[in-house]
Amino acid sequence: MARKNQLVLILLTIGVFGILNTEMGIVGILPSIADHFHVSISKAGLLVSLFALAVAISGPIVPLLFSGFNRKKVLLLVLGTFVLGNIVSLLASSFSVLLLARIIPAFLHPVYVSIALTAAAASVPKEEAQKAISIVFMGVTGGMVLGSPISSYIASSASIEMAMLYFTIVNVIAFIAILFVPSMPVEEKLSYGSQLNALKRSFTWLSIAAVIFINAAMYGVSSYLAVYLAAITHIPGKAISFMLFVFGGASIIGNILAGRLLTKSTAKSVVSFPFVLGAVYLLFIMMGRLAVPMALIMFVFGIAVAVGNNISQYCIASAAPEAPEFSNGLFLASGNIGVTIGTTAGGWLITGMGTQAVIAGGFLFLSLSLIFILLRNRIGQPAGFQSDRL
Repeated sequence: MARKNQLVLILLTIGVFGILNTEMGIVGILPSIADHFHVSISKAGLLVSLFALAVAISGPIVPLLFSGFNRKKVLLLVLGTFVLGNIVSLLASSFSVLLLARIIPAFLHPVYVSIALTAAAASVPKEEAQKAISIVFMGVTGGMVLGSPISSYIASSASIEMAMLYFTIVNVIAFIAILFVPSMPVEEKLSYGSQLNALKRSFTWLSIAAVIFINAAMYGVSSYLAVYLAAITHIPGKAISFMLFVFGGASIIGNILAGRLLTKSTAKSVVSFPFVLGAVYLLFIMMGRLAVPMALIMFVFGIAVAVGNNISQYCIASAAPEAPEFSNGLFLASGNIGVTIGTTAGGWLITGMGTQAVIAGGFLFLSLSLIFILLRNRIGQPAGFQSDRL
């Protein structure tokens, strides 16, 4: 990979890191926000759930609308909106203002991520595309892993205003980074209709269903890791924080591994993923009460989730390679729908049947994902596209 392309990938990744800090960093300060604005913790949680809903709604629409514009200008527009949103959040006098300042930039979130993934793939030879995409996913992982603990520390040490300032500074740095990215005009503008044609193919819908259930399986369990470690493994709060850090750190390794797997053995990696994650969930059941083995399991789980994210992106991107921004938007929407389904089902299972039942939900969604992966693999990509069947 040429140095120039490596630099572009790093700059794009910084932008993704900034946006994901804004999205996930708020999780670490929800209790402080609830106290500061005198609202319930469930109402404060709207800052997370409505953000995700906005991403799911805009995922397949907004990237399509911006698909004909110079990509660099669009990236700057998105990051500029996030900077302004964070400034308003910093100065917000009411919870309603804070909520609006969060939701409005969220609608542009899919535009940046979809363009970053598309630009990453386009910046390298075709055979290295998945490796380039996995680098951008490191920004996603880094933002998710670091955003919450850093914002929580700042809020507890100083104030929520300083935590909001942190989000602002990170996005300003990201904005400046994108200024150094070369202009990225769209060489071949595709009509909206030609891009929407992807939705006429059963292969696309099977890919969407597979991605929804892959994400439901992963995040239906990972969202309740802290609960599982406390109730089943019986470890103290500081040890839980360490375990979650291990999980997050392993995700970065998982992105590197995913790039290599999807480059060398694409179809086998996709088909085998439900079995690999299922084996991890079996280890949860067998050794979930043992602290040391659980630390190792968390490490493997973190790698598996990162690989699953990359596989999800590949599944939908390969279903509509002629419309990369639109397909990446579909990926983001599908992933967020899967997260919503998985976390909702996981909460119901824990409430109704106990904490360990959340693993049963993971198995259920994995089984459904495998069905759609196999159906997808059976019919293969439509004529005119390179097949990814075994």
